[in-house]
Amino acid sequence: MTTAKPARRGDLFDPRCPTRQLLDRIGTKWTSMAVKVLAEAAPGEVRFAELRRRMPGISQKMLSVTLRGLVRDGLVARRVEPTVPPGVHYKLTDLGRSLEAPLSALRTWAEAHMADIEHNNRLADDIDQPADDA
Repeated sequence: MTTAKPARRGDLFDPRCPTRQLLDRIGTKWTSMAVKVLAEAAPGEVRFAELRRRMPGISQKMLSVTLRGLVRDGLVARRVEPTVPPGVHYKLTDLGRSLEAPLSALRTWAEAHMADIEHNNRLADDIDQPADDA
C-alpha cells in the first residue's frame, strides 16, 4: 500500500488546519515521556508493561490512548507477539525518531526553567490574593 504525502505544509494560524490538533497530541507530557523511553531503546522495542514502569504516574488507560495515537500518526510501530498473553511491543518509526530532538529540547528547556516559572507563579498568586482587611 502506498500513500501520497500531502503537498502543502500546515499553518498553525489557520483555524481549520490540522496542525493545531497535531500539536495538542504531541505536546502532552505522556507523549514526550513515551517518545523519550522509546528513543532510549531505539532501534529496539519496548513492551507495554516496561513502558508503563518507566513512565511514573501514567495509568494503563492513558498509556493505551497515548500509544494508540502515536501509532495512528505513524510515529510509533506496534508489533503483537502471538503468545498467551500476547506480547505487545512498540518502537519509534523514522518519523517518530525525527520528533525526539524537538521534544528533547522542549523537555530540557522546561527542566532548566522550572524554578523560574514556579517563582513567577508564586509572585502572580501573591498579587492575585486579596489583601486581608482584618
